[in-house]
Amino acid sequence: MSHEKFDAIVVGAGPSGNAAALTMAKAGLKVLQIERGEYPGSKNVQGAILYADALEKLIPDFRDDAPLERHIIEQRMWVLDDNSFVGSHYRSDDYNKPPYNRYTIIRAQFDKWFSSKVREAGALVICETTVEELLMDGDRCVGVRCDRIGGEVHADVVVLADGVNSLLARKAGFHGEIQARNVALAVKEILFMPEEVIQQRFNVKEEEGVVIEMVGTVTEGMVGTGFLYTNKDSLTIGVGCLLSDFKGNEKRTTPYALLDKLKKHPSIAPMLEGGEMKEYAAHLIPEGGLRAVPQLYGNGWLIVGDSAGFVNAVHREGSNLAMTSGRLAGETVAAAKAAGKAMNAATLAAYKAALDASFVMKDLKKYKHLPEVLERSPHFFDTYPALVNRAAKTYFTVDGVDKSTKQREILGSFKAARRVTGLFGDAFKLWRAMR
Repeated sequence: MSHEKFDAIVVGAGPSGNAAALTMAKAGLKVLQIERGEYPGSKNVQGAILYADALEKLIPDFRDDAPLERHIIEQRMWVLDDNSFVGSHYRSDDYNKPPYNRYTIIRAQFDKWFSSKVREAGALVICETTVEELLMDGDRCVGVRCDRIGGEVHADVVVLADGVNSLLARKAGFHGEIQARNVALAVKEILFMPEEVIQQRFNVKEEEGVVIEMVGTVTEGMVGTGFLYTNKDSLTIGVGCLLSDFKGNEKRTTPYALLDKLKKHPSIAPMLEGGEMKEYAAHLIPEGGLRAVPQLYGNGWLIVGDSAGFVNAVHREGSNLAMTSGRLAGETVAAAKAAGKAMNAATLAAYKAALDASFVMKDLKKYKHLPEVLERSPHFFDTYPALVNRAAKTYFTVDGVDKSTKQREILGSFKAARRVTGLFGDAFKLWRAMR
């Protein structure tokens, strides 16, 4: 490791860490980025969604050479029971006109590309190196200690982008242990499939893609969702639930068992038929919303991305919050450096102010009550999906029973659910949390 002092050290080379390092390097700062993986993205084999706006603010011409899979033209939202689904689709040719709004990507490829842009901007990127702890001078962070000989490196500021439950921040006392109810465990598979098969099954042309997001009995009453993304020559299928539910569920359901159940669902299995598994991954996602956001800055340090809990679970957004928070952190440090200010808490408070003015904190504040509502109302993930699907089957089945009788049967089911679960009360609480 180098013994020279840097303007900034970034720990982690995911979307938030790359955004921070790129922003500061472009501003002429001397930046060191440290990644524990063999290369940036080596720990992220899974497919994901990339939101163009956040990346465009960092690399305006990213579409010229970024490893993008398909641009999304159709969003499907499905409510599943064990045998069927009720759903809605939104498909628009407006999403089929450049510049495209969002894409599917393979993180291992994308992160490596993103890191190359960080290097081109002048940052020093070191991989296969673990930061073991932050160097503290009283309450001020002055650098990091790595697992290499002579591994102490000093800097004016350290940006923590080391993922969910940031061990460095916790070890330094910046925040406590993240609670299991604020973290989801997601498992994904990437299934190889010829491009022409994907295009036929999902009714898309070259480079067009579809996203399906699912709630319902597939999570067996646990707070969570399923999802399916179309990549260029593969599909990403996955499911995620709160870690606290996995720990406390009576059935002892495992994440992989839920994924296997989703893959075998009658509405999903035909879309996966013939697919050959390429990758399997499990990872943690911060799902606590605003209540789980820790202190974001202090004397000589900032926290960004997943480390800060920046995920909008309602809209399944994460990479855009990560890149935006990384960029705002980088801009805060660059502005302070240009003004000759010390990297203390008073100076770095500008980062929090910038976040508050952005969509990141505004969206987290909008849905701040939702995690608690969903945790207290598990019926949203078993009873209600089953009820909705049963009602649809009753109404659409033509069997000689008059529609008035069918309507009474459906209303009777909803009234029964109301007595057992407090249906209307749950619906009202959900409405208020989504306002």
